[in-house]
Amino acid sequence: MTTEPQPRTDRPSMPEGYGVPETDDGMLDWSWAVERLEPALNYWFATTRPDGRPHAMPAWAVWLGGTLYFEGSPMTRRARNIATNPAVVVHLESGNDVVILEGAAREVGKPERSLAERLSAAFTAKYGTTKYEYRPSPEQWNRGGLWAMRPRVAFGWSDFPRDTTRWRFVDEEAGGRA
Repeated sequence: MTTEPQPRTDRPSMPEGYGVPETDDGMLDWSWAVERLEPALNYWFATTRPDGRPHAMPAWAVWLGGTLYFEGSPMTRRARNIATNPAVVVHLESGNDVVILEGAAREVGKPERSLAERLSAAFTAKYGTTKYEYRPSPEQWNRGGLWAMRPRVAFGWSDFPRDTTRWRFVDEEAGGRA
């Protein structure tokens, strides 16, 4: 069982006049964001094209163990952008209960069997009853097409600016710095 990383919580930097409190009172717990990430059906992905132009597209994904897993052929615009520049921003559909993730995406390759089974079950539980009846097998990603993104920073609010919160995650590859 993978333990969900627990981020450091603070307020985002915003220009004076936005009304973001200077105290920690009212900040959201990371569990609030996870409660929105797990059941979300559509996630908006923002990437950058090789020529610097932005690209945004919704896609299906599952939040599992502190990582957002999503699918797509390496030929999609999103995947080609990530291959050139792995920086990704992901936003849920709501403009009222806001969760924004920022981080780097990577192609997973063939996942370990236990992860493939957990992902298959998670995608099936979420999307198996949609009009597309999507139920991937654990072998679905044996030849690629699975991507992962662990956030470095996330933002959220449901009562802007009172509860505006930033979560910073430890970057294990950067020697534990957030």
